[in-house]
This record gives sequence, structure tokens and C-alpha cells, in this order.
Amino acid sequence: MLIYQLFILGSLLVFLGIVLKNLGDLPRLPGAPDDGASTPRVSLLVPARNEELNIEACVASLLAQRYPDFEVIVLDDHSSDGTLEALRRIAATPLGGKLRLLEGRELPAGWHGKAWACQQLGEAATGELLLFTDADTRHQPDALGRVVEAMRRRSAGMLSLTPAQEMESFWEKLIVPLVYHILFSYLPISMVWKSRSSAFCYAIGQFILFRRDAYERIGGHRSVCNNIVEDVWLCKAVKRSGGKVAAFDGTDAVSCRMYRGFGEVWQGFSKNLFAGLGNSIPGFVVLMVLVALLYLAPYAFLLFSALHGDRSLALFWLPLAQVTVALVIRFMIAARFRQPLWSALLHALSQVMLLLIAFNSFRLSVFGKGPKWKGRSYPLFGRGS
Repeated sequence: MLIYQLFILGSLLVFLGIVLKNLGDLPRLPGAPDDGASTPRVSLLVPARNEELNIEACVASLLAQRYPDFEVIVLDDHSSDGTLEALRRIAATPLGGKLRLLEGRELPAGWHGKAWACQQLGEAATGELLLFTDADTRHQPDALGRVVEAMRRRSAGMLSLTPAQEMESFWEKLIVPLVYHILFSYLPISMVWKSRSSAFCYAIGQFILFRRDAYERIGGHRSVCNNIVEDVWLCKAVKRSGGKVAAFDGTDAVSCRMYRGFGEVWQGFSKNLFAGLGNSIPGFVVLMVLVALLYLAPYAFLLFSALHGDRSLALFWLPLAQVTVALVIRFMIAARFRQPLWSALLHALSQVMLLLIAFNSFRLSVFGKGPKWKGRSYPLFGRGS
């Protein structure tokens, strides 16, 4: 038992070390370049499906960019709500001259919806740089100038950011921060740009900037047409083609309301989680075991210790140290990425929810017709409806 507890504590300390290094390695965006700096034309590309609650604020923030040469193209992907009407209202305003609206074509066999929408946007774009951003994002007026300068300094073909995640409901604040917890605990972030291996990949689909030549070299979104988690696979495709990928902390430049309330959190993560594991059953099992051993079992030992009055090293002090290290990791990540600190205290509950969502994602993907999102199903193989 003592060896087991020491192994768990040692593993958590390793993850703490990875987090400490990652927080130091992840650079913040530079300031916008001087007026005399080179400003390549940028196409700001937004796929939108049933986004009437978000689209006006998103597009308004893009049109307000303090950057000399850009266009905004929004594709309405067969929305059944007021998305298209909202876009037409924006197009009729004085700022609407930089806005182009596209009507999405029918989803071909073998494609998932977002990848197909982005492929159409990429084909319509005229910019030297292509920025794919989600309809639920908000952009500070200097964001575009800063990311273009960041890409120039890194000489990268692809750049992605960690946006600030806007969260309002209890369940959003409990579960959404796990995205950054998983990302920064397990991935050595510096290897994303230092290593040519596609095993070290980072991308958040809410904000991805490409050089056109890098995007065309991989065949655009065609290369990830049937991948639900297309952002990470785009990164893999760029690295396999010999391109360079950059990652930056964008919390002071871009924000995103990923999901609204428990229903969307449950559906959205159920859509992405098993796919994010590469649709791998062994990967799913490893995740379940790691979460249970690293983040839940220590609480079980502490409860057992409290009930039996046992203050031994193996049953009390080492589990207490494990819980402490796990909470320190959560607090550090929360502080860096502007997440509510109180939700870190509920780390165990968030891990229980992660297990439930992971099981649901696995169940829907392997035994069902696939997760559903915005009226489309996402089966493990074949065409989404």
C-alpha cells in the first residue's frame, strides 16, 4: 500500500512539474506591430450553425479590428434559428462593408459539419492569412494585429490560442476548466513548436490562424473531413507536412462562451471526448483508470481514514498530500487562465463528471448512432446526418 501511495504522489508531482513548465513556456501575445510594419491581408472566417445568441457580438468584434487589411466571411450552415437574419442586420450597418455572407452547401458523404463549413470558407477567402474562429468568440480590437505579429515572430504556418473561457452557470464553471487542466497537465507545450513529431500537438478550434500556403499544403479541412476534433488533427497534418505550429496565451485578446448550461456542456463534451482520445477504447480505459486513481481514490482513502480514526502515512498523510498537489495544479491553471478559483475546490466532483461524460461519449460512439450536436449526429464512421 505504501508503494502504491508513493507512486500516485510521484505521478501527481510529475504532472505538477509539467504544469509549472507549461505555464512558463506558453508565451503571451506580443503587442500589435507599429503602423509601418508589414500587414498581410487576413480573411476572418466564421462557420455558423444555429448561433443567433452569439453571432452578432462575434461578427461585430471582428469588424471592429484595428487592422488595415482584412475581410470577414461568415457561412450560414443551414441554421434553423435567427442566425441568418442577424447576419443580414449586421451587413446592413456601416461596418458591414467588410462582411461577406455565404450559404452553406449540402454536407457531402464522409464529412463532418464544421470541417465542411470551414473548407467552403477557406475556398472563398482572399487573404494571405486565414483565421478560422468560432461564432461564440469575442475579439478585442487589437487581437488580429497581435496574432499576426506573433505568427511573424514564430515563422509559423499555424497558430492557435488559449482564449479566456466565459462561464456563467455552475456546471460550466465546474466542467469547462477541465479542458485546460487536461491540456496543461499532460502535454509538454514547448514540444509543440520545438519537436517535429505530430505526437506533440496543440490546437483549440475556437481560434486557428493559418498561412495560406500551409493550409493548402495539407489540403485544407479536407485532410480532417471526418475528424470530430478537427483542431488537433489539423495540427498533426501541418507538422507532418513539415510546417511549424505556434501556441500562445490569448486570454487577454479573445474570449469564448463555449457552452450555455448543463445540457450543452453534457452534449458538447460527449461529442468531443471519445473522439479526442482518437476513438481508442484502450485510450478510454486509460483515461478512466487515471482519473479514478489520481483524483478520486485519494478522497476515498481520506474518508476511510476519518471513519476508522487511522492517521497512518499510507491511509491519511500520503492521500492528503495527493489531494493537495491536485488542488495546487487546479488553482495554478485557474489563476493563469482567468477561471473561477472556487471551482478548483470541487476538483473531485469535476472528475466524477468527466468520467460520466467520458462513458456517455464512449457509449454513444461505439454502441449508438453517435453523439448529437445542433441537429446533426456524429457517428464513429460514415456520414453525419
